[in-house]
Amino acid sequence: MLQLHPWKTGIALALTVAIGYTVCTVIYGFAPEEGMNFLNALFHGLDFRKLGALTAFTFSMFFYPLIVFLVWGFAVGALYGWLHNLLHGGDR
Repeated sequence: MLQLHPWKTGIALALTVAIGYTVCTVIYGFAPEEGMNFLNALFHGLDFRKLGALTAFTFSMFFYPLIVFLVWGFAVGALYGWLHNLLHGGDR
């Protein structure tokens, strides 16, 4: 079985999550109501409007979660790569 490089796998997942988050942010930034409709649909109808009023977009609303997603994505991806190699180490 193909061996994964945990660091590269972590970077790949972190960048994938960051790109997805950026796309969602752009949608919300330009069309907050449609962005909220998309988020509600994504979570099977859970109404996020009940959490509070729509607020104006700021860059701090974007960058702090982006950093969190990058760190989380890297950690999960690296862990996945390491566990994959551990579990499939004898399959050659």
